[in-house]
Amino acid sequence: MKGKTRKAKFILGILTTLMLLIATACSQTSTAPANNQSGSVATPQETETKFLKVGIVQIIEHPALDAAKDGFIAKMKANGFEEDKTVKYDLQSAQGNMDTAIQIAKKFAGDKVDLILAIGTPAVQAAAQTTTDIPILFTAVTDPVSAGLVKSMDKPGGNVSGTTDMNPVEEQLSLIKKLKADAKNVGVIYNAGEVNSKVQVDKAKEVAGKLGLTITEAAITNPTEVKQAAESMIGKVDSFYVPTDNMVVASISAVVSVAEAQKIPVVAGEENSVKSGAITTFGIDYSLLGAQTGDMGAKILKGESKVGEMPIESQKEMKLVINKKAAEKMGITLPKDLLDQAAQTFDQ
Repeated sequence: MKGKTRKAKFILGILTTLMLLIATACSQTSTAPANNQSGSVATPQETETKFLKVGIVQIIEHPALDAAKDGFIAKMKANGFEEDKTVKYDLQSAQGNMDTAIQIAKKFAGDKVDLILAIGTPAVQAAAQTTTDIPILFTAVTDPVSAGLVKSMDKPGGNVSGTTDMNPVEEQLSLIKKLKADAKNVGVIYNAGEVNSKVQVDKAKEVAGKLGLTITEAAITNPTEVKQAAESMIGKVDSFYVPTDNMVVASISAVVSVAEAQKIPVVAGEENSVKSGAITTFGIDYSLLGAQTGDMGAKILKGESKVGEMPIESQKEMKLVINKKAAEKMGITLPKDLLDQAAQTFDQ
């Protein structure tokens, strides 16, 4: 009888031990994370949002290029790329210096940004010579083929594409005749080191003859020479034409001050120069041009398009804008038919 009792106690002990082991195993299983098959807990770094990085470099700061940048960022947001939510921007200005532009491009390459927006021809040239891997979009570039940035307008190739700000130069020069019917000599100040500008000056000389105009050039190498160049033309020209030359546009107040003092009308290559004191232009809205570039950027970051396969785009709609106060200061009476055609007028 005692033997049977000892045997029963032994079996009961084994069963008790097995039950404890099973209970412990179930308890450990129930405490494992339900959504993590490996059983490891996610670290803060693993749950942190990963931002796309976009580097933006302007060759210089002035209202037209600033508008292009702002238009790009606004359109990117409209396409789902909102700053500090899905994308981080690194905004840089080369302050008109090519060496600085190259250093900025090298920084972007070192940071492994996902996209570069380069505003102004020299800024794009700096970026393009720095990296062939990162997609580069440009805006405010007049002739990307002549600047050596792309193979062709339809098939850029490589890692560069964007939007051109090629102006309707002939239409802009014809505005001079509408402001001053007896105008004959047009003064053009430009940066000889910028391909953008040389292209526009050559175009102006090409079409001036048919309008009964001649072009007098003054080349500069830095912004401090703009006023001196304008003053050197006093007595030689009866009008000024300011193309979309970044160096001259950044210092357009110097041209305007001479023009107002001498009662010489100024026609510009873009709208922001009119806001800054030129009389009129028929041309580009840089905010809209930047927005077009933003659409291109969104397609690249979404994986919908490859930059080298995207044709160069241009702004399809130009508009006539007039600064009535500037006309008054330069002694010009604006024709009613010209005012009637204006999409926008300013009194400043």
